Amino acid sequence: MARSERLLTLLQTLRRYRHPVSGAVLATETGISIRTLYRDIASLQAQGALIEGEPGLGYILKPGFMLPPMMFSQDEIEALVLGSRWVARAADPRLAAAGADALAKIAEVLPREMREEVETSTLLVHLRPPIADKADLGVIRKAIRTERILELTYTDESGRASIRNVWPFALSYFEQVRVMVAWCELRQDYRHFRTDRIVEMAPQEVRYPRRRAVLLKEWRDQQEISSD
Repeated sequence: MARSERLLTLLQTLRRYRHPVSGAVLATETGISIRTLYRDIASLQAQGALIEGEPGLGYILKPGFMLPPMMFSQDEIEALVLGSRWVARAADPRLAAAGADALAKIAEVLPREMREEVETSTLLVHLRPPIADKADLGVIRKAIRTERILELTYTDESGRASIRNVWPFALSYFEQVRVMVAWCELRQDYRHFRTDRIVEMAPQEVRYPRRRAVLLKEWRDQQEISSD
């Protein structure tokens, strides 16, 4: 087990206890020697972990300590790499660039051996080229975050255009298309709008009257009922 992964395991073990736990118990649960345990505790304390205690009395991790980026496990690193590569191919350019930047920031603070795993990962993503968006997905994401109404000119699969005022609350990324999920004032129901069919779009200053989380839950409940 790599040292960084060993330290993460020790932290996660300490998080399970609300009272001081002996070094012998910690060593057994993490599969290391008592001498290695003492060294690892000292390393974590040096990195800012609020671990209190000493041999013979036991150890406890005080609440509030956040794991530094270097403390990702191997599986977590692979998940981040795979997710970043998927975003680079399936999302809009702004989000793809943000994903790449975030992974680069994480890689900078990883131990050398784990940084090499990021750079040489063999987890690959192959997707068909997406259909070009007509709508700016960055504007849609901002409208979702700020709970703002969008005025759309939308064309259906037959090419017929309609003007809608919608309350956007989710954005789904499929292999070739992106779909905005929203409450449609015209239809008085939840509707799905493909972003490659949004001809024009104008954010409104007014905030829609219901909270995004409420709309999302109601829509999910509706989807579950329709699938039964």
